[in-house]
Amino acid sequence: MAEKIQAGIAMLKVIESWGVDHIYGYPGGSINSTMDSLQKEQDNIKYIQVRHEQVGALAAAADAKLTGKIGVAFGSAGPGAVNLLNGLYDAKEDHVPVLAIVGQVPHTRMNYDYFQEFNESPMFDDVAVYNRIVMTPESLPYVIDKAIRMAYKEKGVAVVVIPNDFGYVEIPTGNYSTEKTRNQPEIKPQPDSELVQDAWDMIKNAKYPVIHLGQGARGATKEVEALSEKLQIPIVITGLAKGVIPDEYEGNMGPFNRAASKVSNELIKKTDLLISIGANFPFAAIVYGDRPFKYIQVDNDQAIFGRHHSLDLGIWADAKLFVEKLDEISEAVQPRPFYKAAVAAQKDWRKYLKGLMNRTDGPLEYEQVYQQINRIADDDAVFSMDVGDNIINSFRFLDMNPKQKILTSALFATMGCGIPGAMASKLSYPDRQVFNIAGDGAFSMVMQDMITEKRYNLPIINIVTSNRHLSFIKSEQDDVPQDEFGVDLTDADYAKIAEGMGVKGIRVDEISQLEKAFDDAVAEVKAGRPVLIDANITDKRGIPVELDLEQDDTLYTPEFLKEWDAEELKPFDEYLAQYSAE
Repeated sequence: MAEKIQAGIAMLKVIESWGVDHIYGYPGGSINSTMDSLQKEQDNIKYIQVRHEQVGALAAAADAKLTGKIGVAFGSAGPGAVNLLNGLYDAKEDHVPVLAIVGQVPHTRMNYDYFQEFNESPMFDDVAVYNRIVMTPESLPYVIDKAIRMAYKEKGVAVVVIPNDFGYVEIPTGNYSTEKTRNQPEIKPQPDSELVQDAWDMIKNAKYPVIHLGQGARGATKEVEALSEKLQIPIVITGLAKGVIPDEYEGNMGPFNRAASKVSNELIKKTDLLISIGANFPFAAIVYGDRPFKYIQVDNDQAIFGRHHSLDLGIWADAKLFVEKLDEISEAVQPRPFYKAAVAAQKDWRKYLKGLMNRTDGPLEYEQVYQQINRIADDDAVFSMDVGDNIINSFRFLDMNPKQKILTSALFATMGCGIPGAMASKLSYPDRQVFNIAGDGAFSMVMQDMITEKRYNLPIINIVTSNRHLSFIKSEQDDVPQDEFGVDLTDADYAKIAEGMGVKGIRVDEISQLEKAFDDAVAEVKAGRPVLIDANITDKRGIPVELDLEQDDTLYTPEFLKEWDAEELKPFDEYLAQYSAE
C-alpha cells in the first residue's frame, strides 16, 4: 500500500521546500487543519502567532522586501480573511511575492450559509495574481506549489482558500514541489549598445543633467558613484533607494518632492536632462510630469516606460549593466560647474540638518532623536519606518550606507507597517540590529503586537515619536489651506503600555534624557529583549522644501527662511552664479 501523508502537512512541506522557515497567522475554527499541521511540522517551520492578521500579512510582505524570498501569512474564514487585505495590498503595490492561506468552512458546509462562511475569492480578485479555492485534498499541495510559482513570476500576491476539512485528509506521499526552478539565475536584460550611445550623446549635449536613481540600482553602488563622478552628474534618489548610494557621497543629493532634500527639488526644477535608472516614482505626475526636460528611462520592466514623463529615450536593461556599458563608451568630462554648484548646495543643506540635530537647548524635537539613532546604529542595521512624518525625517536625517536596509510601505503607504517590518527584519536577520521608527498615530494601530516581539524574544529597538498629531496629514491640510480638523490625537504613555506587555519602556521628555535612554535601549537588546523609547517631541513641521518645486518663484525669502529657522540656506541660483553655471 502506498504511503500516505496528511494533506496539510504535504502543503507545509511544499512551502518549506521553497526556503520558507516561518509563517505568520492567527488561529480560527476554519483554519484548524493548518494549525494541526503546523503543530506536527513545528521542527521544520516556525509558526509566529501575531495578534492581528493585518500584522501577519504586513510582516510577510516585509520578509519578501527584505530577502526577495516569498513571505507567508494566513487567516481564518470571514474576519480573518478580511484582516489580511491591508498587508496583501502593501505587497501588491510594492511588487513582492506573498502567499496568503485563507481558511474556509468544511466543504460539506459550503453554500449552506454556515457560520463565518462566505464567498471569499471575489474579495481577493483585485489584489491577487493567483486566486484559487482548493477543490480536493489531493490537489492542496499542488495548488500551493503553483501559487508560489505564480507569486514569484508576477512579483505579487497568491491567495489559496482551503476548506478546513481538506487539511486533515491523508493523500499519497509524493514530491509535490517544483522549487528547483527557484535556483535558476534571473535573466537580466542587456542594454542595447546603440541606445546607450544615444544616451551618451544626449548627456554630452546637456547643460544640467541629473540622474534619478531608484532601488532597481541596488547592487550597483560603486558603478553608479564612479559614473556620477566621471560624468559630473549629481544624483537624486527615490526614497526606497536611500542607502543604495551612501549619504556621505558628495554627489548624492537625496530624495525629492515632500520627503526631500532642498537641493534635489531645486535640481529637478533646473535640469534639462533627467536620466531615470531603476526608478519607479509615484509622484511623477505632480512633480515633473509636465516639465520640459528631456527624459531617459532605464528599467528592466518595459511596462513602466513613459509612465512618469514623455519619453525621449527608453532603454530596457538591468540598471547595473546599463551603468557599466555607459561607463565603457563614455569619456570623462571636465569639472562641470553645475555639478560643483550642486555639491556645494548639498553640503550647506547637510550642515543645516546637522545643526538641527546638534541642538542641546529648548524642547525635545525629532531631530535630536535621529541624532541618537545615528549614534547607536550598527553598520548593517535595518530600519523599519512606519508611515507618516517619520518617512520625511528618516529620509533626511538617517545616515545610511549600502550595507544597511530601509523598509516601509512605499506605494500603499499603510500606517502600522513599522512593527511588522521590524519583526520580519529580526526573523530574517537575527544577528543584525533592528529599529522600528513610528509616530504615535501609526504605532497605536498595531501596538498590540509588542506582545509578539516579547513572545518570540525579538530584540527590537522600538522608537515612538509622540507629538499627539497626525502630522503628515496636518501639514497637508495646512497647505490646501484649510482649517485643521481631526488630526489631533489623544495622548498616551506608550512607555507604560510597553511595560504592561512585558517590554521595557523608556519615556523621554527632554533632550538631556536622550543619550542615557538610547544607551539603556542598546543594553536591553544586547540582552536579547525588545525595548521601547517613547520620545515626547513637539509637533514642529520640518521645512517644506517641496513647496518651492511647485512655485515659479523661489520661496526662499527672508520671511520664509526665518519661519523655518533656516536663515543660512540660499537659493540654488546663488550657487549657480558662484560657479558660473548659469
